[in-house]
This record gives sequence, C-alpha cells and structure tokens, in this order.
Amino acid sequence: MGEVLAFLQSLQGAPAYALVFAALAASGFGLPVNEDLLVVVAAALTLRGVMDPVLLAVVAWLGVMTADLLVVHWGRLLGTRVLEHPRLARLLPPRRLAQLQGRMQRWGPGYLAAVRFLPGLRSPMLFAAGSLRVPSRQVLLFDGGAGAIELPLLIAVVRTIGTNWEDILAALQRHPGLAVACALAAVAIAASAWWWLRRRKRAMQ
Repeated sequence: MGEVLAFLQSLQGAPAYALVFAALAASGFGLPVNEDLLVVVAAALTLRGVMDPVLLAVVAWLGVMTADLLVVHWGRLLGTRVLEHPRLARLLPPRRLAQLQGRMQRWGPGYLAAVRFLPGLRSPMLFAAGSLRVPSRQVLLFDGGAGAIELPLLIAVVRTIGTNWEDILAALQRHPGLAVACALAAVAIAASAWWWLRRRKRAMQ
C-alpha cells in the first residue's frame, strides 16, 4: 500500500486517475487497499493542480463500486461454499457469515448504506449480500449512494484543511476508521437538521 501511495504522488493526469481507479478496484480481488488513505493522498494532489477534485470523486466512486460489486459477485458465485475452503473460512467463519446474513435479512439492503461507513464490516457484509442474491441495482442504490456522500466529503475535507493534509494522513494511519466516522457524523448531522426543519415546517402549517 505504501508503494502505491508513493507512486501515485509521482504521477500526473490520466495515469494518476488510472492508478486511483485500479488500486481501489483491486480490493475487490482481495488485495489489501485502504480506500481512505488512497483518497486522502489523491485529494492532496488536487491542491497541487495534479488532479481535478470533481473528476477524482467520480473516478474514486467508480473504483470503489467496482470493488464492491466484485465482492457481491463473489458472494453470489460462491455463497456458503466459501466455508469449504479452510483458508477462506478463517477470513469469514461460518458463524460470522450466518450473523451477517441474518442482519441483511432483518434490515434489508438499506443496511448497506450504514455499513459503507464501518471499516472492517463492509466487505463481509457485501459478500453476505451476494450470498443472499441481493440485486446489484439495490447495492448500487444504497452502497453507491452512501459512497457518493462519503468520497466527495473526504476530498472536500482534505481541500479545506489544505497544506495540513499530511496530518490527516497520519491520523488515518493511526485510526483507520477516523475518516468514515467523520463522514458518518456529518451525514447524521445533516439528516438531523433536515428532519428538524421538516418537523418545524409541519408545526407551522
């Protein structure tokens, strides 16, 4: 992962976007890619004019969705048969898979929107969704919708902080879930404000 981040900072233009997409999509094949760290470094490059923030958000979203849909595909293709492989069963034990499937059946595909902000749970839940044959369009709606909030927000935070982006990177390395926790908090605040305004409007009618 460190080599990818270092190489990314040496690129410019189309090759930089291609590396961001490829690295993010690669996590769908099981490669250890920290999406948040990669997006933070790429967002920092927008401060130097190397990448455009809007185009970066689009490319990052496409890369993340490619990876997520691949995980759903593996879940749909392999299902509980993955438990027959000892090495894979250690990554996703039978009891764990059953728990995730139970959550998906209880809360529905909308649960994928919340899971997008929970590191460590995202891929297993997407695999469970695939094993339950959740339609790809629902994955795109809920998981993709949450990603469309998280990724631009993360890029915007880096651009707002500006030259202190390296402090963000260091914090993310120490606390991998920090970025998504902040994004989740921002979404919760926005949703609460919207709910309060709507309730107040109804009360005034």
